[in-house]
Amino acid sequence: MAKVNEQHKKLLRAASIASVITASGLLLLKLVGYWLTDSVSMLASLLDSMLDIVASVINLIAIRIALTPPDKEHPFGHGKAEALAGLGQATFIAGSACFLMIQAINSLNDPQSLSDKPLDVGILIMLVSMLATSGLIIFQRYVHKVTRSIAIKADSMHYLTDLLSNALVIAALLFVYWGVPWMDPLMAIVIGVYILYSAWQIVSESVHMLLDRELDDAIQDDIRRLVFEDPDVQAIHELRTRESGHTQFIQLHIEMDGSMTLHKAHDVSDRIMHRLEEVYPAAEILIHQDPYN
Repeated sequence: MAKVNEQHKKLLRAASIASVITASGLLLLKLVGYWLTDSVSMLASLLDSMLDIVASVINLIAIRIALTPPDKEHPFGHGKAEALAGLGQATFIAGSACFLMIQAINSLNDPQSLSDKPLDVGILIMLVSMLATSGLIIFQRYVHKVTRSIAIKADSMHYLTDLLSNALVIAALLFVYWGVPWMDPLMAIVIGVYILYSAWQIVSESVHMLLDRELDDAIQDDIRRLVFEDPDVQAIHELRTRESGHTQFIQLHIEMDGSMTLHKAHDVSDRIMHRLEEVYPAAEILIHQDPYN
C-alpha cells in the first residue's frame, strides 16, 4: 500500500507556501523596478512574477487535493490533480509569453531611450530577485527529489525560467546603459521564446501523467533487478507501471515452480513486495503469481 509520510506532506506544503511568498516579494520588487526604469524587459519579468503568484496558488490548491487520501469515489487517490495543475500553469505561462512578445515587438519598432532612468537601481533589484529565486529553486529541487511531485517540478522549472529572464533583464539594462536601447525589447523577445518552451515541457509531462505513461526505463530495470533477487522467482512478465502525483503504481506477474504451495507462493510475493516498498515507499504494488512455463 502506498504511504505518504508526514515528512513528505510537510515538505510539499512548505514548498508551495515558500513559492507563493517568494513570488509575492519578487512582484513588489519588480513593480518598483519597472516604475523606476520603464524597461520593457523589466515589464516582462514583472508579468512573469504576476503569473508566478497565480501558478503557485494553483499548485498550493492542487497539492492539497493530491494529498487527500483515497476515498470511495477515487480509490486510486487524487494524485492527478498535480498534472491538472501543471496544465493550468502551462496555460498561464504561454499566455504571458505571448503578451510579452507582442509588447516587445512594439517596443522594438519604436525603441525608447532610458538613459535618464536609474538603471543601476533596476540592476540591483534584479540581482536580489536572482538570489531569492535561486534559493527557492534549490529548496524545490530537494523537495522534488524526496517526493517526486510533478507540481513542484513544474513550479521549479517555471522559476528556472525566471532565473534566466532575470539575467537577461540585467543584460538588457546594461546594453541600454551602454547606448544600445533596442537590446531591451530584443532580450524581452528571447525571454518570451524561452518561457514558451518551458510551457511546452510542462504540458508534455502533465499529459504523459494523465495518459498513464510508463515509468522511466531505468526504474523498470531496477524493479526487475529487485524482483530477480528473490531465488524463487524464475521469470517475470507483464510489468506495467505508471505514476499519479506522488504515487507510483507497479504491477507484474512472477513465475515460480508450479509445484509450490499457495502458502509459499504468497510468502514469496510478500518478500518481493516488501523489497520493492523499501526502494519505492510511495508505490502501490500488485503481484500476480504464475507457474513457470
